[in-house]
Amino acid sequence: MPTVLRVKGFRFFFYSNENFEPAHIHIEKGDGNAKVWLTPKLKEQYFYGFTTKERKEILEIISNNLESLLNSWNERSER
Repeated sequence: MPTVLRVKGFRFFFYSNENFEPAHIHIEKGDGNAKVWLTPKLKEQYFYGFTTKERKEILEIISNNLESLLNSWNERSER
């Protein structure tokens, strides 16, 4: 589970065995966890244990770091 970004206590990471799914990111903080599709557009797969404010923060962080997250996904997929 390589962590690719940490912001405001949120951990953004990939699972190493998900090469056959479209680009996405997993997020954890405390008891909360989420999965967000990065392509073809940002789309929430699920959010558990996060407040509405945290959901908005997470999506903003992803949006602000989308290029870097996609680069990390592509680098991981090439291995």
